[in-house]
Amino acid sequence: MKYILVTGGVISGIGKGIIASSIGTILKSCGLRVTAIKIDPYINIDAGTFSPYEHVVPHITDAVQEWVMNQAKVPVDDDRKEPQICVIELGGTIGDIEGMPFVEAFRQFQFKAKRENFCNIHVSLVPQPNATGEQKTKPTQNSVRALRGLGLSPDLIVCRSAKPIEMAVKEKISMFCHVEPEQVSTLLIVKYVFKARLDGALGNLVWWEVSLPMAGGYERLLKVCSIALVGKYTKLSDCYASVFKALEHSALAINHKLDLMYIDSTELERSTEVENSVKYHQAWHKLCKADGILVPGGFGIRGTEGKLQAISWARTKKKPFLGVCLGMQLAVVEFARNCLNWKDANSTEFDPDTKNPVVIDMPEHNPGDMGGTMRLGKRRTVFKTQNSILRKLYGDETFVEERHRHRYEVNPELTHSFEEKGLKFVGHDTEGNRMEIIELENHPYFVGVQFHPEFSSRPMKPSPPYLGLLLAATGTLNAYLQRGCKLSPR
Repeated sequence: MKYILVTGGVISGIGKGIIASSIGTILKSCGLRVTAIKIDPYINIDAGTFSPYEHVVPHITDAVQEWVMNQAKVPVDDDRKEPQICVIELGGTIGDIEGMPFVEAFRQFQFKAKRENFCNIHVSLVPQPNATGEQKTKPTQNSVRALRGLGLSPDLIVCRSAKPIEMAVKEKISMFCHVEPEQVSTLLIVKYVFKARLDGALGNLVWWEVSLPMAGGYERLLKVCSIALVGKYTKLSDCYASVFKALEHSALAINHKLDLMYIDSTELERSTEVENSVKYHQAWHKLCKADGILVPGGFGIRGTEGKLQAISWARTKKKPFLGVCLGMQLAVVEFARNCLNWKDANSTEFDPDTKNPVVIDMPEHNPGDMGGTMRLGKRRTVFKTQNSILRKLYGDETFVEERHRHRYEVNPELTHSFEEKGLKFVGHDTEGNRMEIIELENHPYFVGVQFHPEFSSRPMKPSPPYLGLLLAATGTLNAYLQRGCKLSPR
């Protein structure tokens, strides 16, 4: 097997993921069997207990495993043959103490491996030109010096830059970093990741500018779809990175620009109206003007009342709504309180003593022990009716397989009360005990899913639940369904 190691320096989020994923994608498109590994240097830490503010959102793979966002070992190709190439991304910045064991392991591996079987691509930064127009190379030089000091020698250097790097700058990097000028590439900083483009030796090897109709014309799109994302980690957009990408994929698929409005759910609560009426009214103004509403996953009681208010607004005003994981559970709580008149209905996560526990602990969950106790990985959801919007969006399949990450579930003993009032549980697990999908009758699009469909969304294959939300928000869902779930040729 051949190995491609992608390292980075200067700052986090410099573009290692773009390099690693695009290289893997291009190599797979050439017919090669490729697998990938993302390593983040967190030792003896359960990634599932991170707050998204500490290290963005955990990412779930098909296997029953979880890692910090992108800290995932990508499974071998479906045919289960031994991969030919492994692309490895080493998280952090070179020199972090936590990452030293991994760097040392790669140093030894590089020393033992045959030269043609190992390639190190190092990603660094060339800052904005100064007042005289000069592009500084010191950050890259220092980054490579630190890498070489640890025993790794880069074969290719990729420089993030706002402007193309001139040949004189490449020659300077070449002289101080012990690579040929042709081995120095530029990765331009662009607004949309699908417009990323490489030049130089790496560009010749895996030149990548995604050849999608959207790549050249996204900025020229005139129609805009606004979605209100109601959550409690809205101060850092990376906390919902997977959700944002899934929405963006869907918006691109229907030729719309995405206007994603982050709303802190606590600001929708009555307590905020008393403490800061300006924030309260600004948050509600955003919610009211949105074309669609999304409540993503999460844990903990903070902000739940604000999410319930947003869900109630979407239900009563017939605004397109998608609830994911906790968002689906709260949609059930809201319906129980306001449609079934169970005023104290709640999740046992928030009120263990509620008389109407519509969301309960799963048998596998050990209350009090937060680490390693969730239902994780890809699970099968079976549709129990043909009259389901989501089933049609999934291509009229009898079942779907999506990734899960939760400790609580809808109480299966109470579902008949909801269905009598129009909240249908249209999807469940293979045993028929766990409720996976809800749909509300006589509503343009009121859908909740227990799984996380955003993790399997792709630019050329947007996630059906998210696509449905965007279609409903733009008033085109019915036409899409009537065409047999095919997008317009335009």
